[in-house]
Amino acid sequence: MKNYHIFLLRHGRTDANDRGQYIGTTDFPLNDRGRSELLDKLDSFVYPRVERVYTSPLLRCTETAELLFPNRETVIADEFRELHFGKFEGKTAEELVNNKEYMAWIRGGMDAKPPEGESVAELCIRTYQGFYRILLEMMQEDMTHIALITHGGVIANALACFGLPKLDPKQIRTEPGEGYEIQINPQMWQQAQAFEILGTVPFLPEETDTF
Repeated sequence: MKNYHIFLLRHGRTDANDRGQYIGTTDFPLNDRGRSELLDKLDSFVYPRVERVYTSPLLRCTETAELLFPNRETVIADEFRELHFGKFEGKTAEELVNNKEYMAWIRGGMDAKPPEGESVAELCIRTYQGFYRILLEMMQEDMTHIALITHGGVIANALACFGLPKLDPKQIRTEPGEGYEIQINPQMWQQAQAFEILGTVPFLPEETDTF
């Protein structure tokens, strides 16, 4: 059975990222530093050839898709928007360190959520739905390699929820414009809701013999 490759990539840097703010649904564009870093990565590394680019609907992701894959069809994947941080949107950890609701959320499990926000469990459910939809489209349209531009928290929790080998999401840190290659086997996905984590992207020039 054919395998399908998805390249999960984090969006470029924003002003809110530089300030250390929680931004989930807040729609920040890339800043000048973020754009410059992505262009530098395009010069120094090799991004995979893909047949389509899926992206979170937020500006920081759609703008990253335009920079990294300017000649590819782009499709919005709402399932891969960032976690909704509720009342903590726009705040930094330093501002919230004495907030009891914040500390309860940080110390809680997958079902814990910020006030008026979203839990990691809810995030994993919608990302599962997104992977299922994209896999079906890849199979129906005979695509084998696609890129998915999303958010650091989405990448970390998706790898922890569905990835093999198993990883701790708190140990997964993805730099802007970087990410992971995953391989989905339809039978494994159907039976175990799992995919293989193959490595990191983008590639060094000497790693691209197969592309």
